[in-house]
Amino acid sequence: MRIESTAGNEHKVWLTDGEIEDLRRASNSQRDDIIIQLGAFVGLRAFEIPQVRPVDVKETDSGQYRLRVKAGKDTSGNGGKPRDAYLPDSVECDLQRFQNEHNIAPKNPYIDLSQPGVRAVVRRTAERAVDANGDDDFKKVSTHDLRRRFAQRLLVDEQMNPRVVMAVGGWDSFAAIEPYLNAPSEDVIDDAFAEADL
Repeated sequence: MRIESTAGNEHKVWLTDGEIEDLRRASNSQRDDIIIQLGAFVGLRAFEIPQVRPVDVKETDSGQYRLRVKAGKDTSGNGGKPRDAYLPDSVECDLQRFQNEHNIAPKNPYIDLSQPGVRAVVRRTAERAVDANGDDDFKKVSTHDLRRRFAQRLLVDEQMNPRVVMAVGGWDSFAAIEPYLNAPSEDVIDDAFAEADL
């Protein structure tokens, strides 16, 4: 993982998919794993995770799943706008299993926590990942780092159209996603050097 210091005593952590899997293995419960997946694979913010409910999952005509996020981040002063986030099949399957096993009503949230509660789950999971992997950098991982990996995977690794990523991730401007475009992942760096045959 790559760490960037920011203002104050905070950090931006650029995770790999392998490190996301390390976090998932360090999860203490099915609920905690769902939180990691909603951040890293669906791109939800910490305050959006407690909003989503089984009734918000929709299947498209093409057989893909979308997750209706009622109110995203308010960057325009209009109270935040809803969006349909892309929901990978594997995450939809885990949400369905979680709903069935915990008897969650269609209009009740999957994750019955506050925004600080979601952040605390990620912090505790990251601390367990330190113990499991011996990598102290996990201590710096936050909920936003999961969303950062989501954006970087789509924009850099998959070279997806930025407008598509903006639509499913709830970004309003290219300026908001530019930091993700300009930061190559470890795999992209490795591939570039392998192609150059240095």
